Amino acid sequence: MKKLFAIIAMVAACSFAATSSVMAQEDEAAAEEMVEAAVDSAAVDTAAAEEETVEAAPIVEEENEGVFKTLKTKYIEGGAGFMSLVAIALVLGLAFCIERVVYLTLAQINTRKFTKELADLVAAGKIADAIEKCKNTRGPVAQVSRKAMECLDSNDRNDIGTIERTINMEAEVQGSYLEENCSWITLFIAMAPSLGFLGTVIGMVMAFDDIQRAGDISPTVVAGGMKVALITTIFGIIVALVLQVFYNYILAKIESLTGNMEEAAQELLVMCVKSDKCKK
Repeated sequence: MKKLFAIIAMVAACSFAATSSVMAQEDEAAAEEMVEAAVDSAAVDTAAAEEETVEAAPIVEEENEGVFKTLKTKYIEGGAGFMSLVAIALVLGLAFCIERVVYLTLAQINTRKFTKELADLVAAGKIADAIEKCKNTRGPVAQVSRKAMECLDSNDRNDIGTIERTINMEAEVQGSYLEENCSWITLFIAMAPSLGFLGTVIGMVMAFDDIQRAGDISPTVVAGGMKVALITTIFGIIVALVLQVFYNYILAKIESLTGNMEEAAQELLVMCVKSDKCKK
């Protein structure tokens, strides 16, 4: 009996040992599988992160280029004919605007400093030097002053009435020079949206032609003509707004220069009256 119990105990011990060994092996295998799974997951995450990083750069570049591509695409979709006319109106309008801005900027001087220096020369009796100074100075104020000094330096036109009329006449001439080419800018401001609206009307006609040919009023049929109509109108209005901003800036510069000429005219009359060469 004791031998039987000993055999059963040995068998049970061997079975427990074998079960423990198998369970240990299974635990080790499971642990290894978990480690391998974690490594594979980390590798997958790393690869995904690298792919996202690689994909992120083109996305940023695409976002930067998106505006230009969109404008180019919409320009082409608007139709080469009318969109080219709108673009020509923009280019020519900007050319006249830039010319006016440069001219008016160069014509701007320090009026108070100029008239003070001129008054010092007239008070000292140096009329020839004053005329030379006016010739060497740019801008409408200097040209008006030059005409006044030439009248003051003459023997038959040096009365105050003639000097005043000469100043007013020259101021009108210089004012016309300041406003030169402004009519062209207003023309292109009016033309740009008009061309856009003309493209709108033609786009609507195209849409109705497509409906007539298809015999069906569906969004797909109408979309093409409507897109052309809306795009040309949008670009025409944008061009008009851009040119209008430049035009208002130009008008502000002209008003500033006109005010400077009026201020200089008053100073010129005062300095001529004080001069000994002026006939009272």
